[in-house]
Amino acid sequence: MGKKHAEKKDEHKAKNKHRDSDGPAKDTKEFSNKEYNRELKKLHVELVKLQQWVVAKGLKVCILFEGRDTAGKGGTIKALTERVSPRVFRVVALPAPTEREKTQMYSQRYLPHLPAAGEIVIFDRSWYNRAGVERVMGFCTEEEAQQFLQGAPSFERLMIKSGIILLKYWLEVSPEEQTRRLNGRIGDGRKTWKLSPMDIKSYDRWDDYTKARDEMFVATDTSWAPWFVAISEDKKRVRLNVISHLLAHIPYKKIKAPKIKLPDRKIGRYKAIDFPFKYVPAKF
Repeated sequence: MGKKHAEKKDEHKAKNKHRDSDGPAKDTKEFSNKEYNRELKKLHVELVKLQQWVVAKGLKVCILFEGRDTAGKGGTIKALTERVSPRVFRVVALPAPTEREKTQMYSQRYLPHLPAAGEIVIFDRSWYNRAGVERVMGFCTEEEAQQFLQGAPSFERLMIKSGIILLKYWLEVSPEEQTRRLNGRIGDGRKTWKLSPMDIKSYDRWDDYTKARDEMFVATDTSWAPWFVAISEDKKRVRLNVISHLLAHIPYKKIKAPKIKLPDRKIGRYKAIDFPFKYVPAKF
């Protein structure tokens, strides 16, 4: 009975897993909203503990999210930050550089946004724009791209020597899933703002982006600042996987908090005036 049970268990796992030639095994079993919310709630509790530890100990944390269009960076960042303080977890999503910024040293526009003590800074795209979209779409020269690839490891070594904890995530999505998500943006009024002219121009550059990604990994995947790749075919899973991973890679402990009890209060000592308030219509 034990052997048959084990065989059935292995068969069940095999049915719910598949392995791509260029990626790890992925679970294809449906992940319900109930399961997702239950797991996410647990991780949110841990993120609050991390937040308190970072503030108490004056840690400096920098997290980068990179990936192709529609890879799920924004949704992952939202899941990561929705239950913590924006004063501690600060999200940086820089617009296109100004004419003045274009004349600066490339890394200069990112330096003011790096974390100070007690901060966790999350970059929704980062200095690696130069290795990806800028290079592929011709916004920088090949010489500038190569200079960046050569200099990025030293820049990140200096960050780490200054006490910054640096985590770099690449969210990987398949061409089929990218197409599905882009089409979803076209037909959904809530998401049309996500579909930029640059997304359309980039759509037919899949191989160029793949080549740029590979060269970026080769040049900047270092022992002091490695890249971590997260498969993002399933948005729910990638969010849970990334949050779990970063919690495991930032040492923290629970801060013992004093017991809180609401004090007694008296209401009614002041009588509110009969003011003609302009109320919001209760349509719902």
